Amino acid sequence: MARPAAGMTRCADDKWPSGLPARSAEVISAAGQPVRNAEVIKLPPMNDLAGKHILLGLTGGIACYKSAELCRGLVKEGATVQVVMTAASEQFITPVTMQALSMRPVYSSQWDAREANNMPHINLSRQADAILIAPCSADFMARLVHGAADELLSLMCLARPIDRVPLLIAPAMNREMWAHPATQRNMRQLAADGATILGVGSGFQACGETGDGRMLEPHELLEDLVAFFQPKLLAGRKVVITAGPTFEALDPIRGITNHSSGKMGFAIARAARAAGADVALIAGPVSLATPRGVRRLDVQSARDMLAATQAEVPQADVFIASAAVADWRPLTHSDQKIKKDASGAPTVAFAENPDILATVARSERAQSGKLFCVGFAAESHDLVKHAKAKRERKGIPLLVGNIGPLTFGQDDNQMLLVDAQGVVELPRASKAECARQLIAEIARRMTP
Repeated sequence: MARPAAGMTRCADDKWPSGLPARSAEVISAAGQPVRNAEVIKLPPMNDLAGKHILLGLTGGIACYKSAELCRGLVKEGATVQVVMTAASEQFITPVTMQALSMRPVYSSQWDAREANNMPHINLSRQADAILIAPCSADFMARLVHGAADELLSLMCLARPIDRVPLLIAPAMNREMWAHPATQRNMRQLAADGATILGVGSGFQACGETGDGRMLEPHELLEDLVAFFQPKLLAGRKVVITAGPTFEALDPIRGITNHSSGKMGFAIARAARAAGADVALIAGPVSLATPRGVRRLDVQSARDMLAATQAEVPQADVFIASAAVADWRPLTHSDQKIKKDASGAPTVAFAENPDILATVARSERAQSGKLFCVGFAAESHDLVKHAKAKRERKGIPLLVGNIGPLTFGQDDNQMLLVDAQGVVELPRASKAECARQLIAEIARRMTP
């Protein structure tokens, strides 16, 4: 492995924790030092938008109520938020509310005397890293297309330095307004002019009708905005990821599984999508929301996961096997629940499950280097030793190791990167940050 990236540490074979129980009283870092009581480890918020200045524009629509939560989410992620409201938006939510949430004065007039030069449309647009209009009404989309600019928000959109201040639009309107040819034509023109259209949701609308046109939910817009600012390290690539546990049924009620929550795999899927990749996420039975822009395939057993994987990897550039796949399954399956009776515990025979990672790694595309394979090793002890052995056994270029009991179900992780040159430790971080670091490592290794 080349020189470790910033924040990474070389790790000797005997310096990783051995056999630590879940949430143990003491966690040992790869450097062999106690770090903190595992029960009280608290990572700071991700602050994915730290240092970003977002100009949040509100136009007229009932979806303005969502803008309050969106503003709060932007601030929590570290952004500074300048709210600009049209007169129509003030019919749905007050500037007082948005000022309290953004912690900054709200602007609504092009003649605002607070600006010494009386040019808020110039001053505010120059300060922004992005302009996000949420909600954006059908009327305001039409105005943007034609360059109408007789109030502050439209003036700022027109006056912004188009080469460095992107415009993101979250439409919100009735389903018939959304489907109208004029609206669709305006949307295409805005995209051609360089705006980013974030799309709409579907469902029950305030008017009582049901269909497309709802503004996306605040957490969806937040996820889109975070992804927008990420470097597109995997643009044009297809990434296939397995995540979560598998469930090997014994009868209709019981089965064999493990503690994997799928959080790490889902974080990797989210990071890969933010890096510009086309992502297919093959998920075992987990209760996690599908990341925005990711195509999800739900499976149950190891054999189901193998079949789904084999259908996806022939077109993929990267395969990341983060799922905790059961090594064995019951040899037989009862159609009815096996009842407890006086005869004692049943005897269960096992069959070995297919090795998904090894199967993919042996394929012609993986062997030729057209498919970059990454494996995971969740161990309970001797992590470095077992991770090295697993990478060599699978025949893959990169393996990620961790102590399973200290990461299953948690929001943070500490990963070990193992390749042919050695072992590098990444610092403990949120799974979202770990995922970004892993995607960056994969992209770096795939760069010619």
